[in-house]
Amino acid sequence: MRRRECLLGLGAGGVASLLSAAPDAHAFGDSGAFHPRLLEGGSPAEVELDKQALGRWSYELMARTSAPARLAVDVVDPASAALLNEPLLIWTGATEPADLSKGALRRLREFLGLGGTLIVDGRGEGAQAFLAGVKRQLGRIVPEAAPVTLPKSHVLFKSFYLLDGPVGRRPVSGVAEGYALGKMTQIILLECDLLGALTPGPGGQGYAYPITPGGSVQREQAVRFAVNLGMYVLCSDYKDDQVHAPFLMRRRARSP
Repeated sequence: MRRRECLLGLGAGGVASLLSAAPDAHAFGDSGAFHPRLLEGGSPAEVELDKQALGRWSYELMARTSAPARLAVDVVDPASAALLNEPLLIWTGATEPADLSKGALRRLREFLGLGGTLIVDGRGEGAQAFLAGVKRQLGRIVPEAAPVTLPKSHVLFKSFYLLDGPVGRRPVSGVAEGYALGKMTQIILLECDLLGALTPGPGGQGYAYPITPGGSVQREQAVRFAVNLGMYVLCSDYKDDQVHAPFLMRRRARSP
């Protein structure tokens, strides 16, 4: 089964059937589950809220698609070897990020070279400044690539739900950008504050932030977009009708 068939042909029942038919297959890491990891940065309070939002993301993916996901969220130092443990990273912020160290640049370049996926999510009113700073850092990591606007026809917007574009907490134009570093879009840049729409309220009840202008309807669309992102990454490669882990195989092949 090829990746396109996975993304365009699976509904909730199809995902459940596929996963039950291949119980020993692995999609992400050694746990075989969707596992969004947070790139280190921000204050402890901001990191905690981001971790809660990513946990909600995993929960919604499991609840709506039956795909396996991990609720626990790891925070990863961009210069550490742990960056290469699994093929998904989330980089979020509300201010222009500081310049990355040479070690972080090298690790992120290796991560992307292995086929990893980096999702960049601008938060709140500082989303534009954050994304502009991230693009400058990406210019140091992948100088050979440039961001392009993802069209509405991109598989990201139809991997599970049919959507017109990215949706989050902020009332933006619904534009996402991406860097194609091979056969797939490995870097996805969002200005819509997706994690802000997913952040749960105190005690895990409700949500922490209001959404404008669309309220609960916009929030539901944001959750659906998060599910689409999850399915896009989970279905990044298929082999012999089982979820395959090319990232881990390439990583292990490079190990001494």
